[in-house]
Amino acid sequence: MNKTVSYSKTRTQTFDLIITALLIALVFVATLFLNIKLPITANGGLVHLGTGMLFIASILFGPKKGALAGAIGMGLFDLFSGWTLWAPITFVARGIQGYIVGKFAWMNNKNGSSIVLNLIGMIISIPFMIAVYYVGEGILYGNWIAPVASIPGDLVQNILGIIIAIPVCLVLKKVSIFK
Repeated sequence: MNKTVSYSKTRTQTFDLIITALLIALVFVATLFLNIKLPITANGGLVHLGTGMLFIASILFGPKKGALAGAIGMGLFDLFSGWTLWAPITFVARGIQGYIVGKFAWMNNKNGSSIVLNLIGMIISIPFMIAVYYVGEGILYGNWIAPVASIPGDLVQNILGIIIAIPVCLVLKKVSIFK
């Protein structure tokens, strides 16, 4: 392999790492600074803009970066904001969610440009996210009824994420770098 090819590959890998780190940071910040604790149950629940950012990252950058941004960004939020026990559950739930959204958005070489595929991906990801949190909460609290109370907040959070992600992605897809 010549030096030009090696340099080009290293440069691409570095750029991918930088983009992934920025997406993780954006999800973390959107979750940390823009959240509302719900008074639904004793264990709470959170509605935040991190889900919207997760959807945006997955649609614009695909399943791998979307999964990493969601898993690590929201997992870090849990670690730094008193929800430490939830971090492993969040890592799995949001990693799966980001992957599913990105996989649908990038299906058939659409690269996030199909509103229909983006919407389908976001909608299909919701039951997976809810199921992981349900099982995690059931295990944490030793109760399979209590986690049902978290589902309305999860739905609100995801609907808010969809409402934010669709117009933001429509605007960003018009920017030359995302075409």
